[in-house]
Amino acid sequence: MKLVKADEMKAIDRRASQEYMIPSLLLMENAGLRVVQAIREILTGVSRPRVVILAGQGNNGGDGLVVGRHLFNGGAPVDIFLLGEPDALTPDSRVNYDIAHKMGISILPLTGEQHLASLTNALLQADLVVDAIYGIGFRGRLNDFETRVADLLNHSRVPVLAVDIASGVEADTGSVHGSAVRADHTVTLALPKLGLIRAPGCEYTGQLSVGDISIPRSLLEDPALKMNLIDATSIKGWLPPRAADTHKGTYGHVLVVGGSTGMTGAVTMTACAALRSGAGLVTAALPEDLVPILDGTTMEVMSRALPATGQGSISVEALPAIETLLGISSACAVGPGMSRYQEAAAIIHFILEKSGVPVLIDADGINALESDPGVLRDRQVPVVITPHPRELARLTGLTVEQIQHDRMGIASGYATQWGITIVLKGDHTVVAGPTGETYINSSGNPGMATAGSGDVLSGIIAGFIAQGLNTQQAAVAGVYIHGRAGDQAAAEIGQRGMIAGDIIEYLPYTLLEIAGQ
Repeated sequence: MKLVKADEMKAIDRRASQEYMIPSLLLMENAGLRVVQAIREILTGVSRPRVVILAGQGNNGGDGLVVGRHLFNGGAPVDIFLLGEPDALTPDSRVNYDIAHKMGISILPLTGEQHLASLTNALLQADLVVDAIYGIGFRGRLNDFETRVADLLNHSRVPVLAVDIASGVEADTGSVHGSAVRADHTVTLALPKLGLIRAPGCEYTGQLSVGDISIPRSLLEDPALKMNLIDATSIKGWLPPRAADTHKGTYGHVLVVGGSTGMTGAVTMTACAALRSGAGLVTAALPEDLVPILDGTTMEVMSRALPATGQGSISVEALPAIETLLGISSACAVGPGMSRYQEAAAIIHFILEKSGVPVLIDADGINALESDPGVLRDRQVPVVITPHPRELARLTGLTVEQIQHDRMGIASGYATQWGITIVLKGDHTVVAGPTGETYINSSGNPGMATAGSGDVLSGIIAGFIAQGLNTQQAAVAGVYIHGRAGDQAAAEIGQRGMIAGDIIEYLPYTLLEIAGQ
């Protein structure tokens, strides 16, 4: 599903009206109907729900007026509070104001302190509040009175449903300057907006749903829209089916190169996650002294002992063996548990030069490229790197703060510059492809902030590459399934006690869930 900024959404609305002759009033009507549908689902079992609607002067307020009309027609008590003067409404909103007024719907002014008592009394009787004050055009800060209103809603017991985006949240950045309405539910219209996903805006969104307002699919799927939200429907068709006449070789062979003294677990988790993602075969190539540890931990992963340095890491003497293993592999993941040692860079450079299969570089494999990131551009095979912000900072020379301020833009810029796929880990992990496509993940939770979680992600992505997905598809599918498995684990055992192995354990259930959708 495409993910848009405010100007992109406005352009889509404009094209729907100009190119497809869909009146803007009809789009507003459909928006209101989708919100009404959501309200009825939320308040299932409440026979005559009382709803308070806060409407602003823009088209978002017009959506709220449509909501009020349809609820009123259905017999529900409705109180509409208008933040502004009727004469200041946009033309479409004014049409819906006049209709509501003629129908006898209660429309009360909410423009000053003298009106707060009426709002407070209405909230005491309400089953739900609709926030239709500001939409995607909002920038900056709520004024003092609007802040009072937002704070009143936030301290009330009544659940809040926001139309398109919570008032006070910027649609492009998710920024909140001061106060904002903290919604329990948000019905965003036509397409999700970036500010609903980025922090802190996501904390004000609640349960997010997307309302179909009849904009033509060709506009919603326009290839010129480069941002995408990853969900289950995005990836379901990519996962290869399991045919009856197949064998383990059909589903690829993943080579995992990594490990060092004290870090055997990293390469083990990557290998196990690759198997759990559906890869037919996995070989872990690691320092010779660590092979008994891996072999004693997992029965399904094949091991290959590599010559080691005196520090317990992989020696450059292992290069011929690594080249042989690359020749029988479908994908290579290098870096988990590798440690930052002098010979690591030579090993990464060798793999990039000699590999005939896609390469995923993680952890200390990324750190080993710090002095020469240009090598990523000068390779013959597709490459995925999976940095966290500090690793990407080392690779680019930027600060962590600069990267976090524009995660999608920076990941996309370097992915395009280097011609690779970048998985920028963190809250709402970003995947950026070599042609400018960017994806932001909708799954995952804070319980996954635990040692080894990134190693598991690398194994999943490598496993999907081995099964035939291209590197961008594998990265997109991998981050969603990784996060969804974490969500399922958290639902069963809670976030606080989660470990990376729990994500691996829930992978089969996640894959089964997605296959059934």
